[in-house]
Amino acid sequence: MTGGVVNLRQARKARERAAKKAQGDENAARFGRTRGQKAREELDATRARDALDGHRRTPDDEA
Repeated sequence: MTGGVVNLRQARKARERAAKKAQGDENAARFGRTRGQKAREELDATRARDALDGHRRTPDDEA
């Protein structure tokens, strides 16, 4: 019966920290991307934007 004294405030805060960490881990697994994946997507977007701009008509081309 001598389990020791438990500080309820510290126990509550520890429980809340554990819940936030679990939520963060879940979000990282669901939405997280590696640095390489982010760089690759940015490179692909830049190439697509440059290709689109390369086909853009200017007012001089309309004449």
